[in-house]
Amino acid sequence: MDWFIADGYEVARFVLQRGVALLYVVAFVAALQQFPALLGDRGLLPVRRFTAWVPARTAPSLFHWRYSDRLLRVVAWAGVVLALTVVVGLPQQGPPWVPMLVLLVLYGLYLSVVNVGQVFYGFGWESLLLEAGFLAAFLGSDQTGTSLVTLIAFRWLLFRVEFGAGLIKLRGDPAWRDLTALDYHHETQPMPGPLSWFFHHLPRPLHRVEVLANHVTQLVVPVLLFAPQPVATWAAAVVVVTQLWLVLSGNFAWLNWITIVLAFSAVGDDVVRELVPGLVPAAPDGPAPLWFVVVVLAVGAVLLVLSWWPARNLVSRQQRMNASFNPFHLVGAYGAFGSVTRRRDEIVVEGSRAEDPGEDDWEEYVFRGKPGPPDRRPRQYAPYHLRLDWGMWFLGLGSSAQLSWFLPFLDRLLEADPATLRLLRDDPFDGERPVWVRARVFRYRYSTWDELRRERVWWVRREIGGLIAPRRSSEPS
Repeated sequence: MDWFIADGYEVARFVLQRGVALLYVVAFVAALQQFPALLGDRGLLPVRRFTAWVPARTAPSLFHWRYSDRLLRVVAWAGVVLALTVVVGLPQQGPPWVPMLVLLVLYGLYLSVVNVGQVFYGFGWESLLLEAGFLAAFLGSDQTGTSLVTLIAFRWLLFRVEFGAGLIKLRGDPAWRDLTALDYHHETQPMPGPLSWFFHHLPRPLHRVEVLANHVTQLVVPVLLFAPQPVATWAAAVVVVTQLWLVLSGNFAWLNWITIVLAFSAVGDDVVRELVPGLVPAAPDGPAPLWFVVVVLAVGAVLLVLSWWPARNLVSRQQRMNASFNPFHLVGAYGAFGSVTRRRDEIVVEGSRAEDPGEDDWEEYVFRGKPGPPDRRPRQYAPYHLRLDWGMWFLGLGSSAQLSWFLPFLDRLLEADPATLRLLRDDPFDGERPVWVRARVFRYRYSTWDELRRERVWWVRREIGGLIAPRRSSEPS
């Protein structure tokens, strides 16, 4: 069955299996640190309430059987440990059923987390990680060659990520068509990074070149991923370089990093061998077991059938972005920034310990990633995902869905709940309970070069209104 094995793709399998596993480590660590406070027994959107009215068939998860914060931690720690074994290559040393089993367990554990994560897990890269983890289970092991069917499935996934994002931009916001999108994007993106201020202040003609290059990368290059070598490898290299540019310019959790990992599905060993002699691992001699061939072909057939929905979505004028067509998050539709926000409105949360506070009595809660005090430079957090901070960005856009957790969040601040406060960077009251909290809306813009030099501020902000009037604790402080 020589046709089943893709000769010359040992580097591809090495990076795909370990890269996906490493991102699973990041995802499960984030669950350990954030899930209980956001969705746990005393979370802002408790899982038990969700599973009481959402049936398991529409959101399959082991937490439909039972939920506790302790069980969540067991699941997350199991995910971390199993993923680390794949990162160091232990399961890959055995027969193909060993890495298959480990990666399918990882997929099932993280699926259980995502499907009860509600708005805090409603991001396209959650589905992307799940789909990539599922596919990685069928790459084989060090005892077999790399499955051609699985590599094609990975490239099809990368094609949907890139081509879908390119189409949604052209169909969505005219700023992408007239090449002005980056006049706004670096300033209004969900979570700027430490270099985003400098990207924003690049000359506008360079912004036009960036947008045009983005269109070429997302609408032309993905087709070349299916070309013969070495064309496919150089197409993958373009994707990698573009994604690294995005890593430098912002914080998009693991979206860019998993796209880089996926790009290696098109990287051939011969090109790598020419660039870095001695880096390519030796190919295994043994043929793939018949049972493995049958399983992979069966999975490939299922994926082919499921591809009807995302393929139809790509050609639809009403293209959906980051849509899952089944509860298992397999063969979905992807894309990002179909529209670009022109202005940045941020929610500033404040508390006071005064019984009758004046304006000077309010102190600001500082979040880890989202913009806050004007003199605080944005930090780099990706590929780690700060879910509360992302929710605050959507809240600033006027998303009413976010209010379902924001009011409980304010109540937790009034209680000085330790788990909630750990999600923040700075608690102005050092763990003591405030008497009041409130939320105001501010319009933010980047400072100019002159303002940065004179005032040492990265942002300039002004209040434009209130979101939540002062809210008092029901218990004495």
